[in-house]
Amino acid sequence: MSLSYPHFNYQDPHSAKEHTTNLTHRSHSHSPTLNTYIPTYIQSPLRDRKQSVVSYRVAMAMALRRLSSTINKPFSHATSIYRTSSSLSAHEKEKSRADWTKQLNDPLEVVDPEIADIIELEKARQWKGFELIPSENFTSLSVMQAVGSVMTNKYSEGYPGARYYGGNEYIDMAETLCQKRALEAFRLDPAKWGVNVQSLSGSPSNFQVYTALLKPHERIMALDLPHGGHLSHGYQTDTKKISAVSIFFETMPYRLNESTGYIDYDQLEKSAALFRPKLIVAGASAYARLYDYARVRKVCDKQKAVLLADMAHISGLVAAGVIPSPFDYADIVTTTTHKSLRGPRGAMIFFRKGVKEINKQGKEVLYDYEDKINQAVFPGLQGGPHNHTITGLAVALKQAMTPEFKNYQEQVLSNCATFAQSLLEKGYDLVSGGTDNHLVLVNLRNKGIDGSRVEKVLEAVHIAANKNTVPGDVSAMVPGGIRMGTPALTSRGFVEEDFKKVAEYFDAAVKLALQIKENTNGTKLKDFVAAMQSDEQIQSKIANLRLEVEDYAKQFPTIGFEKETMKYGK
Repeated sequence: MSLSYPHFNYQDPHSAKEHTTNLTHRSHSHSPTLNTYIPTYIQSPLRDRKQSVVSYRVAMAMALRRLSSTINKPFSHATSIYRTSSSLSAHEKEKSRADWTKQLNDPLEVVDPEIADIIELEKARQWKGFELIPSENFTSLSVMQAVGSVMTNKYSEGYPGARYYGGNEYIDMAETLCQKRALEAFRLDPAKWGVNVQSLSGSPSNFQVYTALLKPHERIMALDLPHGGHLSHGYQTDTKKISAVSIFFETMPYRLNESTGYIDYDQLEKSAALFRPKLIVAGASAYARLYDYARVRKVCDKQKAVLLADMAHISGLVAAGVIPSPFDYADIVTTTTHKSLRGPRGAMIFFRKGVKEINKQGKEVLYDYEDKINQAVFPGLQGGPHNHTITGLAVALKQAMTPEFKNYQEQVLSNCATFAQSLLEKGYDLVSGGTDNHLVLVNLRNKGIDGSRVEKVLEAVHIAANKNTVPGDVSAMVPGGIRMGTPALTSRGFVEEDFKKVAEYFDAAVKLALQIKENTNGTKLKDFVAAMQSDEQIQSKIANLRLEVEDYAKQFPTIGFEKETMKYGK
């Protein structure tokens, strides 16, 4: 192997040649290392290098040449192994290339059986249990195929037609189509609304809106977390700023009327007059009623505040037209894409554009949201978008415009109404007394138990729900409520009669939780779990209830995979 060293003067007394006589020998397993053959003035950043300016590449080349003439072994530097490609035979090169290309095309179960096995276990869990968490759903096979496609390979910082990388013609096509479908799915005029589909998830999308439209420490009002709000709306306690939003902006909550369980719009209006927010969020994470967007718009107009509608939970219902739309009143609308919309895990930010008003001089005043929001997403708070997610979202949005999707969303509402009524008939207290959307929030205090303990028993019998704060709670870790919803099981084909059975299984789990609590020594959750796991009679009852739940759930179709291909649970 011949090496050349451009711009290297071997006769220069101040050249690297002079310094190669002073070598620092560092052994690694008694073998010469690459550092052994690098001149010490190259190794040490503290030594005066004014006498010679030699590139690091040249020094490395010298070291490799010396080492290759000393031993016929791979070059060792610290814990890494180096071997020049020219030292491989043609046969070795071809075999190496064949090996790595084969690995890239081997299936998951061959490349990583551990992860493949975990996925199979999750398939079985989804098939055999009840998914009642209202923020979850089963996305379609076609969406999963798009998300798992070659679209994941491309980097595309920027926006369609203005990328910082080449080779994005098809990425541009997918993103532009996704934007077009997003506007169509929500029946929006593209002259009056725009949409950014690059935001990675719901919390980032909200922060991107705040960053775009507010200055640091300007004021936000949003529904309080214990009253059904979301962390990304700026939650803080009396002693701690929980959400980063509350660190960078000043936040103030509005709340429910605790006697009715509905948002107290009168108090919201009074608080806004005192707090004078720049932005008000109309959106929730655990609110079973419809928002009065018109009333919030009125408050915003009085305070000259931006109205941000966060429809993350209800966007599928809005797209289907089965509940009122926030677009009639909001300036900005954010949403996740994987809840009731049933797409991949992503987010969208919709913003008004075009003419806002005619001023006193008779001139048009335009909305200025588009550039600000796009700038906040990229390059403000993100780099390259997740193109595979955007592609999958385009598929989900196409599905959202079909008659089947509308029928599905109507069934989601009907199922939830039936579920709520069944729970009320069994003596459960629902926050607000019922539901208008896809979820119910059960206040368990009248049963003498909390959401954390009930959640543990539900999980043991393969019912996935989540503990949730309810009005009056002082702890988010031991809240008084359980939040449940109907989108996921409706996707599997559950109808009203099925949710009556789900209510029966839920009731049985709560009764088990009460039995365990009676036999628990100690007041902490870990004491409850220990009692549940150590009581053989309780364990037998849990096993029997779990078997009933599994037998019922397994009657329904799997989503996204074939039952016959499952490794577990068949």
